[in-house]
Amino acid sequence: MIVAERKPLAEIMEMVKDSKRVLVLACRGCVTVCSAGGEREAEILASLIRLGLKKNGKEAEVIEGSLVRQCDKEYIDAIDQYKGKYDAIVSTACGVGVNFIANLRPGDQVFPALNTSFFGGSAEQGIWREQCAGCGDCVLHLTGGLCPVARCAKSLMNGPCGGSSDGKCEIHSEVECIWQSIYDRMGRLDRQKEMSISQPIRDWSTAGHGGPRKQVRGDLTV
Repeated sequence: MIVAERKPLAEIMEMVKDSKRVLVLACRGCVTVCSAGGEREAEILASLIRLGLKKNGKEAEVIEGSLVRQCDKEYIDAIDQYKGKYDAIVSTACGVGVNFIANLRPGDQVFPALNTSFFGGSAEQGIWREQCAGCGDCVLHLTGGLCPVARCAKSLMNGPCGGSSDGKCEIHSEVECIWQSIYDRMGRLDRQKEMSISQPIRDWSTAGHGGPRKQVRGDLTV
């Protein structure tokens, strides 16, 4: 899932300081799971914005709304029910949702309430860890299902660097060396011989460095 966290309130207040009617728009997708952008979080944020504006002597109406997802056109159209009730949208979706609304509602002011962090999973209660970088060229079949692109500090593709020690990364003593974990896992799977095969220099063009990526499924297009 996409993991995000709410921006500092002062930053959000600066965005809406000149707005008279604010729609705080929740997303009921990924960001709900990490307790950043669901309906409850949108309700809390709306209350904080109301209090902040009032404290600053601003008269403004702040309403709350929600969409199933903010990354699909069919759901974005539901914003029409709030027509005339806002002059600014504060989106509690990830950056994709903010982009989608901005693309489909060119006349609407859209502000991000969250900082989008990474693709991750829940490690334990209240803790999420990055698992995938969305690089567009998955190597998990070569590494026992563990991602060196996202989980190695240097995104190394042919084993650990010289900075790892006792299975930990040199960047922090609490961060596991993912290549040590890959080696151990491949051993348990009786696949360590595969690790002697050197991988070619990685083509990073699939990671989107040449511009925004697009995927097309011809069988699904109209």
